[in-house]
Amino acid sequence: MHGTYKVPNGKLVGVDLEVDAGGKLSGVSISGDFFLEPAQALGRLNQALEGLPATTPPDALAKRVEGAVLPGDQLIGFGPRDIAIAVRRALGKATTWADHTFELIEDGPREPAMEMALDQVYAEALASGRRGPTLRFWQWASSAVVLGSFQSLSREVDLDAARLYGVTVVRRVSGGGAMFVEPGNTITYSLVVPGSLVDGLSFQESYRFLDAWTVRALRSLGVRAEYQPINDIASPQGKIAGAAQKRLADGTVLHHVTMAYDIDAEKMVQVLRIGQEKLAGKGTPSAQKRVDPVRRQTGLTRDEVVAAFIERFGSDYRLERSAPRPGELAKAEDLVKTKFGTREWTARLP
Repeated sequence: MHGTYKVPNGKLVGVDLEVDAGGKLSGVSISGDFFLEPAQALGRLNQALEGLPATTPPDALAKRVEGAVLPGDQLIGFGPRDIAIAVRRALGKATTWADHTFELIEDGPREPAMEMALDQVYAEALASGRRGPTLRFWQWASSAVVLGSFQSLSREVDLDAARLYGVTVVRRVSGGGAMFVEPGNTITYSLVVPGSLVDGLSFQESYRFLDAWTVRALRSLGVRAEYQPINDIASPQGKIAGAAQKRLADGTVLHHVTMAYDIDAEKMVQVLRIGQEKLAGKGTPSAQKRVDPVRRQTGLTRDEVVAAFIERFGSDYRLERSAPRPGELAKAEDLVKTKFGTREWTARLP
């Protein structure tokens, strides 16, 4: 069996192995374009994995490899966790982008609560086998503040200002910070993937991994984009986008990204209660200067930017067009009535 893993901003790690009759790893051989000193350390890394059960979880694999690293050993461009991911891929426990065909859904404008509900519906559809992995772009029918799952409503939103500007407040299922969105000014997408695609990655590593194609797409448009831990994409001038994740019980990952195409910064700072401590932590003197919209950097229309993103994803991975199904829309509408459109959900952390 053979598996590979390309370390973000690092090297390629490959593992060849067999599984014996007792379900144990044997004949383990690590290779790649990494740097390793001294050379004999490679034998110790291989030997550390020999005889382990093929069911060994990624953290335990990484710990076993780490235990074989002696003081003075230099692993450059890779590490124990990267070897563990390559092993899991060789065993078929972890998958790569190339193992999947993604369903593309470009949806028209819908109200904010409905968008929150559809995210849950598509994630559950993958978990139950009713859909494959999904990439969904959508548009907002009205302005909104989207709260993270664990944020306080009153501490994050000036409700009087929100009413004044006709801004709806909704709460998503994932964590992270509040996002201010407006029709035409925001690019939002969700990526629903099986847990096998991020097998062996920490939560923070999975953000970089799942956002890498977006960074490439932005760079192809001339934007100086970089991943910024934990969950942002930014340029030297400010934040471009923020990501958030929700993991279902079976490991399915809902990874959604909100990107500023353009922004009414004055309205944003009146509606959001952005504390000075948070601004200072970002090294910026004002909320307006924290955001660097895509329109300013590209001069392209929103539709042109979205089309470039889809083209980038489709050139890198397998992508097939799809559409919302009547049953999915009905389920989402029910979730709006029972969850996402209710005050009990939105104000569950008052």
